[in-house]
Amino acid sequence: MATYVGLLRGINVGGTGKLPMADLKELLAGLGFESVTTYIQSGNVVFDAEIGEWADSIAEAVAHSVGFRPKVMVLSDSAFRAVADGNPFPTDEPKAMHVYFLDGTPRWTAKAEMEAVKSPVERFYITDAAVYLYTPEFLTGSLLAPKLERLVGVPATARNWRTVQKILGMLEAR
Repeated sequence: MATYVGLLRGINVGGTGKLPMADLKELLAGLGFESVTTYIQSGNVVFDAEIGEWADSIAEAVAHSVGFRPKVMVLSDSAFRAVADGNPFPTDEPKAMHVYFLDGTPRWTAKAEMEAVKSPVERFYITDAAVYLYTPEFLTGSLLAPKLERLVGVPATARNWRTVQKILGMLEAR
């Protein structure tokens, strides 16, 4: 068995994509996953499963159960920890720090395009696995956040630093 982090996008946001976390846990248990734990209602889950590619299986199970197919990213325990450890920015204000987990390698031109779009106070750092976005004015004041996924050219899902830390805590508790 291996430990994974599942990041479901668009779950329980703005009254759409309704999926209670108790139902998600039940769906994942039905797939044979063990020790399933969730954090808040926005689709963060840690589970143990045989080594495999699980994103499509989870998305299909959700679609079959509730009628919509969310974008799902599944990272191994070590991959999630590596992204968290790669954060180059201050974490004293967790709402200002966001990690965009990337589902593929970003476009090579993304960095220059992101530099041109961001506000003067925003800072970002881009890797093959994530974009770290430090926005002292928070996401509501970000010029880059609404355009980030389009600019990197691959699907992405964001988590604020507090959520990243909580998921790390869930991994540590295993």
